[in-house]
Amino acid sequence: MKGIIFTEFLELVEEKFGLAMVDKIINQSNLESDGVYTSVGTYEFSEMLQLISHLSENTDIAIDDLLMVYAEHLFKALIKSHPNLVSHYKDPMSLLASIENHIHVEVKKIYPDAQLPTFELEEKTEDKMVMVYKSDKALYMLGKGLMLETFKLFNVPANIDMEKLNDQGTEVRFFINKA
Repeated sequence: MKGIIFTEFLELVEEKFGLAMVDKIINQSNLESDGVYTSVGTYEFSEMLQLISHLSENTDIAIDDLLMVYAEHLFKALIKSHPNLVSHYKDPMSLLASIENHIHVEVKKIYPDAQLPTFELEEKTEDKMVMVYKSDKALYMLGKGLMLETFKLFNVPANIDMEKLNDQGTEVRFFINKA
C-alpha cells in the first residue's frame, strides 16, 4: 500500500484526535515500519489495518465511519496534489465512469507499484450508474466515501447504496444515483 495512504491517515488522526492519539495507535500496533512513513514508500496493508483498528478501539468510532471521514480527507489531499486528474471533467458521473480507464492509469504513472481496486462499470445513464468494486483489501467504504466526495466536488447531490457480493467485502456493487 502506498505511503501517501498512511501519511494522510496519520495527518487526519492528528488533526481530529491529536498527536497523542497518533503515538498511541502506533505504539499499540506491531508495525514493521515502526510507524515511519513517506508518501512515496510502499508498506504492508496489515499496518493500515492495525492503525485503523486501534483508532476505532480508542475512539469508539466504527471502522466504516472512520473510513468515510478518511475518504473526505484523502480526496481533498489527492485533488490538491494532483488537480490535473479531475480538472477536465465536467460532471461527477463522467469522472466516476472513467476511474478504470483514466484515473487509475494516471495514478499508476505517479505511483507505479500502487495496488488499486478495480471498478467495473455495469450500467450508466445520465442520472444513475452501477459499478462493481473489487479489491482484496475490502476498503469499499473508503471507495464509497471517495465517490461521495466526487459528487461534492461538482456540487451535485447523490445517493450511493451498495450490496456486498461476498461476506468479506472484496466485491461490492454500488448503485449511484443523482439526488
